[in-house]
Amino acid sequence: MTPDEIAARMTGQIEPAGQGVQQAYLPSPMVQNHAAFIERLDDGTLACLWFGGTLEGKADISIFGCTTAPGSDRWSAPMRLSDDPERSEQNPVLTRDGQGHWQLFHTAQPSGNRDECLLRARQITLTDGVLSGGVPRILDLPLGTFVRGRFCAAQRWRSDDAGLPLHFAPGPALERQPRYRRCRGEPGRWRHWTMTEVPGSIGSVHMTIVPLDGEHMAAFYRRRQSDFVHRSESHDGGMTRSAPEPTDVPNNNSSINVIRLADGRLAMLCNPVSAATSSDRRTSLYDEIEEGDDRPDATGGCAPIWGVARAPLTLCISTDGGSTFPLRRIVDDSPGTCLSNNSVDGRNKELSYPYLLEDGDGAIHLAYTYFRRAIKYVRLPKGWIDGDAA
Repeated sequence: MTPDEIAARMTGQIEPAGQGVQQAYLPSPMVQNHAAFIERLDDGTLACLWFGGTLEGKADISIFGCTTAPGSDRWSAPMRLSDDPERSEQNPVLTRDGQGHWQLFHTAQPSGNRDECLLRARQITLTDGVLSGGVPRILDLPLGTFVRGRFCAAQRWRSDDAGLPLHFAPGPALERQPRYRRCRGEPGRWRHWTMTEVPGSIGSVHMTIVPLDGEHMAAFYRRRQSDFVHRSESHDGGMTRSAPEPTDVPNNNSSINVIRLADGRLAMLCNPVSAATSSDRRTSLYDEIEEGDDRPDATGGCAPIWGVARAPLTLCISTDGGSTFPLRRIVDDSPGTCLSNNSVDGRNKELSYPYLLEDGDGAIHLAYTYFRRAIKYVRLPKGWIDGDAA
């Protein structure tokens, strides 16, 4: 589809797409929409958050969200949940605090300067289907802190503790190994942080943590080196972690998401493509807005590979705790071209930055970037991945 054709379908209407699958293109007033996050709220309402504006990194990028109530056939009108005129606000993550309130965390950076990124949080409320955001606060974390994955807590932790997967970009062209921060303090404020580093993880970012059994956790990583999704383990509730090792799933230096299904299997949504299987390359993520940035690159990191195609979008299933994902089924496909972030000239064809969750009926709900023009929602009925859905 062309950008105009996509825009015409951005009504939020949930429609059948064959084999029991349903889909919708979420409404947005912005021409660029990216980095979806989907969550089920207390009353069963689905909430989808993302960032939108004219171009990633620009100061008009803000966090948006919309909802769909149980049984509804349409997503609500979009609601702006942040608005900093000086910073690009990106990567929304929802979590509940120790008092049960929903908190929105997101990044905020000036232009493409990831090393100056702040992490912000604010309370989110849902009233009559309408999301609204409270007063933002800046978390006491180093500049260059990034988030993307869901919060996670171990069974032995206090109810007002939370684990925040994050990574640092302390200087141009350098991203240090990810951290896992356990936080404790006044409920909803999380003022006291304990940091655990992941050894041997340079280039492994966007940590996604999946609880397995007891204190056993697996974590999965996007790779700046564009080789394979990597995986590490913890056997003490996240206090220590092993060095990431490659799985059998290729990675294109684009975000992934992993959850544990009710039947115990792990489900990963990703683009199983790598630098070895795609010749597409670009200079950097922000090469369209970095002209005039003459700051020297930091040293000590990896050599990131950008521009590898971001398609197909594939659901991969593991029965061994995420070491291998032999069962794979394509959800959506396109050329995947992402040599430009522009969402209005038709060059971008990526299907990327997915998020997923499973509901109580076994259906899997997905949200992802569609050509950077829209956020697409897909509902897969129970059994779809095994080929036995209606």
